[in-house]
Amino acid sequence: MTDTTSTPIDFPACLDRKSWHRCCLLTVAEMSRADQQAITGGVAGYDLMRAAGEAVLRYIVDRYDPATAVILCGPGNNGGDGFVVATGLSERGWTIRVGLLGEKDQLSGDAAKAAADFKGSCEEITPAILEGASLVVDAVFGAGLNRGIEGPVADTLAVIGDRAVISIDMPSGVDGNSGEIFTGGLEQATATVSFFRGKAGHWLLPGRLACGETVIADIGIPDSVLDAIDPKLALNHPALWGRALPSVSPMSHKYTRGYVLVVGGAELLGAAFMATKAAQRAGAGIVAVAAPVQQGPLYRLALESAVIRSIKDTRSLMELLEDHRIGCTVIGPGLGVVAAGSHEKVLAVLREGHSAIIDADALSLFEHSPQTLFDAIHSPVVLTPHEGEFRRLFPDLADLPNKLDRARRAAARSGAIIVLKGYDTVIADPAGYAVINSNAPATLATAGAGDVLAGTIAAFIAGGMSVFAAACAGTYVHGAAAAAFGPGLIASDLPGLLPAAIDSARSQTSL
Repeated sequence: MTDTTSTPIDFPACLDRKSWHRCCLLTVAEMSRADQQAITGGVAGYDLMRAAGEAVLRYIVDRYDPATAVILCGPGNNGGDGFVVATGLSERGWTIRVGLLGEKDQLSGDAAKAAADFKGSCEEITPAILEGASLVVDAVFGAGLNRGIEGPVADTLAVIGDRAVISIDMPSGVDGNSGEIFTGGLEQATATVSFFRGKAGHWLLPGRLACGETVIADIGIPDSVLDAIDPKLALNHPALWGRALPSVSPMSHKYTRGYVLVVGGAELLGAAFMATKAAQRAGAGIVAVAAPVQQGPLYRLALESAVIRSIKDTRSLMELLEDHRIGCTVIGPGLGVVAAGSHEKVLAVLREGHSAIIDADALSLFEHSPQTLFDAIHSPVVLTPHEGEFRRLFPDLADLPNKLDRARRAAARSGAIIVLKGYDTVIADPAGYAVINSNAPATLATAGAGDVLAGTIAAFIAGGMSVFAAACAGTYVHGAAAAAFGPGLIASDLPGLLPAAIDSARSQTSL
């Protein structure tokens, strides 16, 4: 099976392009281009290095009292940043030991200038250099390293222990593009200070955990360099889509606010309940449930404010789907993977041409024939797999180490927006645009939370948002609602928290 080649499309609808540049994340190569364009535009490379080192210096002196610090420097520009930090800390009364990978007289370019400014001596990087130090500055390798670390450097990183560690750009041995930690890499920094814009590796697991607190500092690179780079990745934030959130006016009625149809099943009715309640609380004006005839009374009892439509079979569902007022259909939560007619119901939803959220069981149903699902997608569709469901639909992509790459390739193949769920959820569209969500707490790993997400996204689509923007917005407010609750979260807590989370997102449209 091969990926389809997507046709380039315009910047995703409903998103704010200016805010996209403010929220964008760069690849390692794109960050190198940004540096070079700034230099070509008249910013001296050494000035950028000094600004980077001084940003790290400010972070340290604002949080730590003078003590003994070890600065571990590599032979490139990352090491040059480390020398700037060493000079600044020494001038502020710190006791400094600098470990250098290589020889000082072999450094070149801006790194050599920074090393010349440091008046102290350099030592080899070995575990012994850590003796007596309470703080370590990791300036050995930056984001561009794409191999394991061996020898004394790996041995030194491995025995840092509970000392505070401030990594420059990226913890040594963590891939800036994927967040993968290579053999011998630093698995836990206290904080990571990077520059201009973040990278995917700062926010994708396990790199996100390895980075500790991530701080992105301004070092004088003008935002205008992004016009030529045209980044395709951003960190999720209401500034991207907040102005497009559905709103209510005195002229609104239930259908203009959005009509969501949830296709319920005969199994695990609570999943459909969660999706329905979420769509209601997220602002849909009317939410109808297509419920199997025998389970209809249970749906009516549990969902007194929803419209329950009893269906006998796929044909009766198709008749219900003919209503042109439906803005988005949710199918999958509680549908059942062995129930008769489940495949046909999913395909009927896709044939009708409404925007749709295909979730949970509706994904697992196509484990043995994923192309059948993809071939049926001809309208705006969101697929919302967790990692297990992703493996069923995209088995050849599931083991790729880069989650961002997995999601993008799956979107290109399926023709749908992919919401690849997790602590580091990735939302990707078939043209290659993608967003990483970072506000979801670990407590969202609870049964039914995904059903709430599906209903939330559906409400935003039915209310007029584009599918990509709605997927980004739904994922963000879902995470914000969970964070507001705190420990002990269960899925049924989430729908009631959505209105406040949406209202808060509306107030965060400026950066």
